[in-house]
Amino acid sequence: MICNNLSVNEKGHLAFAGYDTVELAKKYGTPLYLMDEEKIREHARTYKTAMAAVFPAGSVPEFASKAFSCKQIYRIMAEEGMDIDVVSPGEIYTAASAGFPMEKSFFHGNNKTDSDIAFAIDQGVGYFVVDNAEELAALNRIAGEKGICQKILLRVTPGIDPHTHKKISTGSVESKFGMAIATGQALEITKTALTLPHVALCGFHCHIGSQIFESAPFITAADMMLDFIDEVRTSTGFTAKMLDLGGGFGVRYTKDDPVIDYGEKIREVAAAVNAKCEKLGLAVPKILMEPGRSLVADAGMTLYTVGSVKEITGYKTYVSIDGGMTDNPRYTLYESPYTVLLADRPEDPQNLVATVGGRCCESGDLIQENVAMPRPVRGEILAVLTTGAYNYSMASNYNRVGRPPVVMLSKQGDYVAVERESFKHLCALDK
Repeated sequence: MICNNLSVNEKGHLAFAGYDTVELAKKYGTPLYLMDEEKIREHARTYKTAMAAVFPAGSVPEFASKAFSCKQIYRIMAEEGMDIDVVSPGEIYTAASAGFPMEKSFFHGNNKTDSDIAFAIDQGVGYFVVDNAEELAALNRIAGEKGICQKILLRVTPGIDPHTHKKISTGSVESKFGMAIATGQALEITKTALTLPHVALCGFHCHIGSQIFESAPFITAADMMLDFIDEVRTSTGFTAKMLDLGGGFGVRYTKDDPVIDYGEKIREVAAAVNAKCEKLGLAVPKILMEPGRSLVADAGMTLYTVGSVKEITGYKTYVSIDGGMTDNPRYTLYESPYTVLLADRPEDPQNLVATVGGRCCESGDLIQENVAMPRPVRGEILAVLTTGAYNYSMASNYNRVGRPPVVMLSKQGDYVAVERESFKHLCALDK
């Protein structure tokens, strides 16, 4: 099994977090998102413990909300002492509605509108991660109108290519995010920020991409960011007290992906940061990191019911399911790899190679191609592993399909964190 929260029980069924997945499908219906609460907490504690051991006091991980946002995840993050990053008023509203302490939140985004800025200030967001000069000017103006001085980080792009998919690479000079160091624009916006009365510059932020399995790209980014902090100190006299290195550590979607020890990777990054600061004569700033996928991906699983098994003689076989790109668009977008198992009989001989197709009226509505599995029969349960990140958060109502519920699995029992969307929900905003 690709993750230690998977097993096969005495009935021969796939078990997840100790729960029989076939029984869960009967209880809640399919499609069904499952989330292993204990695995989420385990990952959060790994990051917190590792960072506390090697970075200055106040260095904390922020959960990247875009990976999975609902009220319950913010309650869990609050209980685990995590900070959060948010990228929209919707995420801000959800976190605040869950009672998350908003002073521990960081507001990201490359195009915050005036209403976004005003709403975030009113909700007590702790830090704005400012992307560009226009946003900086707008934030200074609106904060002034509200009679506050807003704490900020400036997002800068170090010019790193971590060799991930181009759609999830974010640190190159031409990225739509942040201001580039190489062009001189990062230094220019820093000088501007230091002159404004209603923003308080605390430090800098960068993000280089996702699905990165090695520490080397993060070390390179940290090295460049610390050189930039030193340049700012020399040019302006300002020394950054905070450095956010972003997120992006990878997760294991298939057996071909490496096992990653997040604590060890953090220690490797810390050794490089500490050595670089000593070389530059800098006090080590508070370090922030933004795990998203690596906190929740392998804590998730999606269950489907098999419909038809269609063989196109001489070509291929389709196994059709009752979900698809509406609950998981990632294969359609990125051809993302997944591990697929027949939950009823995961250890039976894999006597079929098939494409798992969704129910939507699109030829590209696929979950995975060339999957080896036991030949399923109508009504059996198909499990797609490692779907806790960017599945629920990217789900849609295309073809007027309702989004699945999210069921949390904990030591105390299973419970609904997000209800299944009904037909009534689908029409709730229609006039």
